[in-house]
Amino acid sequence: MAAQLSPQQLSEKHRPTLDRALEAIRSRAYWSPHPEHPKAYGESAPAEGLAAFQALRGTRFELDQPGTDGWTGGEISPYGPALEIEYPHADVDVLLPAMRAGMGAWREAGPETRALVCLEILARISARTHEFAHAVMHTSGQAFMMAFQAGGPHAQDRGLEAVAYAYAEQTRTPAAADWSKPQGKRNPLELRKTFTAAPRGIALLIGCNTFPTWNGYPGLFASLATGNPVLVKPHPRAVLPLALTVRAAREVLAEAGFDPNLVALAVERPGEGIAKTLATRPEIRIIDYTGSTAFGDWLETHARQAQVYTEKAGVNTIVIDATDDYKGMLSNLAFSLSLYSGQMCTTPQNLLIPRDGITTDAGDKSYDEVVADLAASVSGLLGDDARAAGLLGALVNPDVKARLEAAATLGDVALPSREISNPDFPDAVVRTPAIVKADGSRKSWEKAAESGAEGAAEVPYLSECFGPVSFAVAMDSTDDAVELLRRTIRDRGAMTVGAYTTSPETERAIEEVCLEESAQLSLNLTGGVFVNQTAAFSDFHGSGGNPAANAALCDAAFVANRFRMVEVRRQA
Repeated sequence: MAAQLSPQQLSEKHRPTLDRALEAIRSRAYWSPHPEHPKAYGESAPAEGLAAFQALRGTRFELDQPGTDGWTGGEISPYGPALEIEYPHADVDVLLPAMRAGMGAWREAGPETRALVCLEILARISARTHEFAHAVMHTSGQAFMMAFQAGGPHAQDRGLEAVAYAYAEQTRTPAAADWSKPQGKRNPLELRKTFTAAPRGIALLIGCNTFPTWNGYPGLFASLATGNPVLVKPHPRAVLPLALTVRAAREVLAEAGFDPNLVALAVERPGEGIAKTLATRPEIRIIDYTGSTAFGDWLETHARQAQVYTEKAGVNTIVIDATDDYKGMLSNLAFSLSLYSGQMCTTPQNLLIPRDGITTDAGDKSYDEVVADLAASVSGLLGDDARAAGLLGALVNPDVKARLEAAATLGDVALPSREISNPDFPDAVVRTPAIVKADGSRKSWEKAAESGAEGAAEVPYLSECFGPVSFAVAMDSTDDAVELLRRTIRDRGAMTVGAYTTSPETERAIEEVCLEESAQLSLNLTGGVFVNQTAAFSDFHGSGGNPAANAALCDAAFVANRFRMVEVRRQA
């Protein structure tokens, strides 16, 4: 096919960005080429983005990919309206061979060309950030500003970060080398060696409902940049953001002279459940998944032919021992508990507080005072309904609502949830967070741990309660809190850990737990950085070292096993 984007054009446009991304992952300093503020995209961009999103509603989403045997859809916005978009349903027996057909040319293009094509895809997506923001908002329930930032520039940053890591790992070995071994008086042994990054095969991206682009882009671009075709299987309630991504990728691949079928979409019919079927196909050699622990465990057990990368569930914990900024701590925690109605894999769930209280710059505070003050801080933050709606977004599905409504059965409720009205979207289900008091006596959680899953079920805070429910756990001591933190990470996993302390000894003990159990730790956050937020190029999302996830976004391990280095030796 005729290329409209030459390698030279791609290099002139994107090589400086790639070089800057490579420097960023080395330095871990702040950097982003994607603007966070909506006004940065031009005066007309907001209206154009909304119009583009509205134009998609009630239409068929054409992709012109092989094997289409029908149409399916059914997304309903958490804010109320049905999107009424139909997507192509694929006959995978036709689609998968078509995806493999372009692999050879894509492999031979080499790491740099693949990286630059990926950057062009990201640039096309970035130019349509306002459109993507509405797509993310109306499939995930995120409030618009969060959908704009997390679903747009932050997701694009994570995709670019994966491309940078992929390029660095593939070019660590030279493409060619002359080898000469001296043989004394005889002529040396001489070989010409070439080294090619050979892709594993088709990658399957299983998308999530809450962060379809932010969680999806690392795996998608890591696989594509390392030479693998990518089949995108979105969550049935959040198809549109990834469908738009697939369309952009296919357009760029074709314009660059490659087979557009290197990226394709697989949307399931209601109740079809194609993820298991696809995951065990022999053609699928890589799987990226974000979602429940149960299905993540299933993939790791049954998709034996594939390299599986999972982000599952964990129990995120904050140890509160002491603080020299009590007001700042409460404010920071209140925001962390409220953002997107707690529907983030990084939201704190368990707040471990000594029952004898803590020392602060505002005087000693009892356990009950800390809990009451935190509840008041959350209530103050969300006191204005308009502001609350902009921070909370909407509950993503009925399961989250059911867990929130069951909070009263889990213990003494220190902060009851209340209903918020969103005047722009009256059908949206918006609720404030609930805080439940819990007993953290050692005998209760030690007994539960010894009893396994059944025992954990009797102690609600030992299992993940996804959504806006957190537990203020009264601990016998800070030492017990540190020990419970260790056991929670080891048994249940954690995407994030936080701590507040003024004691170097306590800080070191918590840090040691996180180093030994592989959990990412944030200490004494009281300003505008929150435990449930991570920055691409600098922060690692997850560690891959505890049950919450077997991979980190993004490190060398996330990309290096998506290809194998194949050597060819020739007699010189």
